[in-house]
Order: sequence, then structure tokens, then C-alpha cells
Amino acid sequence: MEIVLALLVGVLVAASVYQMLARNMLRFVFGLILLSNAANLTIFVAGRLTRAAPPLVPEGMLTPAGPIANALPQALILTAIVIGFGLLAFALALMFRGYQELGTLDSDAMRHAEPDDVGPTEVRQDGETARS
Repeated sequence: MEIVLALLVGVLVAASVYQMLARNMLRFVFGLILLSNAANLTIFVAGRLTRAAPPLVPEGMLTPAGPIANALPQALILTAIVIGFGLLAFALALMFRGYQELGTLDSDAMRHAEPDDVGPTEVRQDGETARS
């Protein structure tokens, strides 16, 4: 089963890199989220797949009764999912605002909205700035 999941991680990483190389910002964000899911799956597989009991300690005992699943990868993945969702929400809001302002999601077209490089800025004696 680990080999199948390792191949799935490889496919997810390849698809995410393909998406992230696109000029469309929406495809880039989807590729980033796909890469995040591939990383989560990698952590899950690294924690070993077992059919053991959940990591719970029965009442009145100090340790679990038998073999248990590793709780650390589960906690890491849960945290990564929450962070990934926050990143997705922020990126979508940022892209929506960028689309409202510029009318496009093409990253090359967004570059044209940046100001031209006009040279270094000098500070005069009176505290005002002047372009050279």
C-alpha cells in the first residue's frame, strides 16, 4: 500500500508543478494546494500505515493496552490542513481583489501594472525626496 501511495504522491507533485508553471494565478494557487496535499500524504505515509487501534489511553491506565497508531503524523497533517485552508482563503481573496483592480489573472499582464523603474531616490536637505 505504501508503494501505491508513494506513486500517488509523485503524480500529485508532478501535477502541482505543471499547474504552478502556468501564467494564470488561479492555476498557480490550485497547484500550490495540490502540492500541500502531496506533502500531507507524504507525512502520512512516513508515519507507517497500520491497522492498529487509535492512540487513546483507557481510563485508569497509564499506557495503551496494545499496539496503537502513531499520533504525531496525524497531528501534523491536521495542522497542515488548517494552515493550507487559511492560505487558500487568503490567496483567493487576494486574487479576487487583483482581478477587480486589473481585470486579469495573467501574471505577465499583472507585471505591466507595476510602476516603471525611474531610478534612485535622493533625499534633499529640506527632507523631501527627488528622483534623479
